[in-house]
Amino acid sequence: MQSSSRRLLAAAALSTVVALVGTACSSGSGSTSTKGADSGTYTVWDPYPQFAGGSAWTKLLDKCGTQAGVKIKRTGFDTSDLANKTLLAAQQGNSPDVLIVDNPVVSTLAEAGVLTTTDDNKLDTSKADPNLLAAGQSGGKTYGTPIGANTLALYYNKKVLKEAGVDVASVKDWTSLTAALEKVKKAGKKGVTFSAIGTEEGSFQFLPWFWGAGAKLTELDSAQGGSALSLWKDWLRKGYAPNSVLNNTQTTSWQEFATGDYAFAENGTWQLANAEKAGFDYGVLPIPAASGGTAAAPTGGEFVTIPVQSDTGRYATSEKLAACLTSTQNLYDTDTTLSYVAPTSDVQAKQVAANAKLKPWVDAVKSAKGRTSDDLGTKYPKISEQLWKAVQSALSGSKSPKDALAAAQSAAK
Repeated sequence: MQSSSRRLLAAAALSTVVALVGTACSSGSGSTSTKGADSGTYTVWDPYPQFAGGSAWTKLLDKCGTQAGVKIKRTGFDTSDLANKTLLAAQQGNSPDVLIVDNPVVSTLAEAGVLTTTDDNKLDTSKADPNLLAAGQSGGKTYGTPIGANTLALYYNKKVLKEAGVDVASVKDWTSLTAALEKVKKAGKKGVTFSAIGTEEGSFQFLPWFWGAGAKLTELDSAQGGSALSLWKDWLRKGYAPNSVLNNTQTTSWQEFATGDYAFAENGTWQLANAEKAGFDYGVLPIPAASGGTAAAPTGGEFVTIPVQSDTGRYATSEKLAACLTSTQNLYDTDTTLSYVAPTSDVQAKQVAANAKLKPWVDAVKSAKGRTSDDLGTKYPKISEQLWKAVQSALSGSKSPKDALAAAQSAAK
């Protein structure tokens, strides 16, 4: 794509990025870093500002640079800041050599002409799980490779379930889950907490139920979508879930679960460290689909990508850096640090062997789905906005689930 067209597309993409980022990622700050005049220096931008110089992550970057025969100039940005800086850098013809970016933003950057395809850069993606790789695909092209994934599942409080007479092994579908919540309420405890806030976090948390009903994002007003929204609505009406879910972020929802009063909480891999500190015995259950089996939950996590450069001769070294960062041993170390599930079966097996508590998360990730998959790409943010608005309307009582989703589908068109 010509640079002038790329600049125009990049400018148009800025507004799209803001709606997508920050669902399941750490935040912090970083300063802009540009390529040095020395062609032996390669720039890497990532969304891990929590890792300062001397950390295991920055040491890995330096090691990969050394193996490729170059120096690394790295900058860690807040997730939302990184996406915007990337688009601005592309406009200025000053993109980093390697970009690690939140997976739903990949299709936006790709459509803006910012990223090279794996056909261009020769990056090998053959070991990545296809469902995870799909988040970085658009228009039949692949624009990078996943460095790790996180997703959603149900944490549960073993003591609360035991006191309510609930065997967690009986929870296999929506009917048995709702029956468990009824028992918990009768025992004087609280049922389930989640995030239904009117932002991308609300859509992110609703998607396992929406997809688990068999619904599609291109048909928000389907009967299947209506059944998922009715499930949440009924939980609130019966007192199985608190009204606070309307304003809950994933963080405040976790804080509710951490009180020890709730049987279940929908939350992500990134809460594992907090779960260990919670002070009560917990377990993890993949979110069940309506009729049984594991629902597809949305994937969080980042992709290693190679932005477009005017000097195409740089791609060979950039590919070496990306390949190093996503090699089997380095993936294991990095994903352990980030509390991510690895994107390849080989490394997932190593993770479970080292920590059996990761088994349900690996199962959840294997069934997970990218938010921009099904070739939705840059259509997703608009669809998602209407979806979270529908959830808010239905749970607040201003519209029925059917009417809320009908309005959402009309607006999304």
